[in-house]
Amino acid sequence: MKTLCFAFGAAVLLFLCGCVTHVKEINLTGDIMVDGPNAIANGPPRDKVLWQYRTAVAAMRRGNYQMSKEMLDHALLTLGGIYGKDKNAQKARSYFAEESRKTFIGEPYERVMAYYYRGIIYWMDGEPDNARACFRSGQIEDSSSEGEQYQGDYVLLDYLDGLASVKLSDDGSDSYKRAENLCKNFRKPPAYDKNANVLFFLEFGPGPRKYATGRYREELRFTVPPSPVHSAVITVEGRTITVGPYDDLGFQATTRGGRVMDHVLANKAVFKATTDAAGDVGIIGGAIAAQSRDHTTQDVGLGILAAGIVTKIVSGATTPAADTRTWDNLPHYLSFAAVELPPGQHTATIEFLNRDGQPMPNLTKNITINVPDDKHDKVVFVSDASVTPQTI
Repeated sequence: MKTLCFAFGAAVLLFLCGCVTHVKEINLTGDIMVDGPNAIANGPPRDKVLWQYRTAVAAMRRGNYQMSKEMLDHALLTLGGIYGKDKNAQKARSYFAEESRKTFIGEPYERVMAYYYRGIIYWMDGEPDNARACFRSGQIEDSSSEGEQYQGDYVLLDYLDGLASVKLSDDGSDSYKRAENLCKNFRKPPAYDKNANVLFFLEFGPGPRKYATGRYREELRFTVPPSPVHSAVITVEGRTITVGPYDDLGFQATTRGGRVMDHVLANKAVFKATTDAAGDVGIIGGAIAAQSRDHTTQDVGLGILAAGIVTKIVSGATTPAADTRTWDNLPHYLSFAAVELPPGQHTATIEFLNRDGQPMPNLTKNITINVPDDKHDKVVFVSDASVTPQTI
């Protein structure tokens, strides 16, 4: 009996240990333009999309839109084919695999931003129809959470959908009405001007971060660092345009609704707690019975003891921890402005303002804008983290 019980326990232990995956470590330098490509090429495949996201936005802020386009195209290709097909995602639902082993595609607000950035680049390339498709795809991603109160509530996705429609000689009035009704952080977005040929996409402030709470870190939570920037002012050709936050990614992250994985992790936590308690009872009860002078009671006690040990092993192997991998260089706020400028070269200055409405000199951006004479829109992307000066 002793041999049987302990052999069984050892076999279970060996089985569970065999499930452990060794993660390939990569050396990080702190420079995303070095670390991103390195992690994509040499890091764990399940983190590839995460690094593509991070590298894409970093490249946009440095004016390398071709690199950003390539990164986003690869990420969105994975995102488009991931649902129900990723074996690691299926394994992550089992009791003995961490959620973080699945292929990263991000929470809804992260997936929305991948489409949002790709839409901006499409518009840069003179393809407002594809840009509109991306903004609509972003709204679909935002509607993928459980619950209905905060589904599809990005102001800019609706507003830009309508603006692209107007540019394409379609009716954008319904999209504008939705955007107008959703706008709560700043004044209502301006009426569409088909002749506004310079489009400013602005972003500022640090974005949401993830962390886990709960006894077994099974509850996914978000923290949103306070933004030192609260608005911006664009100065171009003697005109001054004040822009504020139309969308708040902190709000989007914290009102995301439930996930199927939240229920899975909750069940994992219950299973872990139950097996942990049962293992304690088995070990203590078995140890007491094993000390009996009656041989039959001793054998039974050893069996219970062995079962308790196995149950504790199973509990220890259960991994309910939430996935806290984060697209950590997203902004806090999104904004937009459009102006009409004649063809030729123009200089724009973008000042980012603090809570008191005062400029933050270290964040001022100077952009040289070359407006074409072919009737195509000139798209200007500016972040408080952008490299400046830039020529677009």
